[in-house]
Amino acid sequence: MVVRALECLHTDPAAPWTVDTLARQVNASRATLAARFRTSVGEPPMTYLTRWRLTLAGDLLHTPSNTVAGVAHSVGYNNAYAFSTAFKRQVGTTPTEYRHRRPVLAP
Repeated sequence: MVVRALECLHTDPAAPWTVDTLARQVNASRATLAARFRTSVGEPPMTYLTRWRLTLAGDLLHTPSNTVAGVAHSVGYNNAYAFSTAFKRQVGTTPTEYRHRRPVLAP
């Protein structure tokens, strides 16, 4: 069940997931999924999803042609402001600052 839930989150991180929709996807109750997920992964499903989305966003910000708004949308945020707020809370810097500080790798 937890593996299937992780597969769902990784396959479509931008989907409007809730514990309820995720539980329905893996044919489990919300309470059962939440408890087993936390026990197996070490954090609640939505906390994991937020961290996963922001990890993906950090990778996408490395590509200069990706806009902050585009990255926000691609990882499941409806607007750049909400994304920037979550990113700064998690990473400690704004997406734009993160992009400028991160070294660009040679192709």
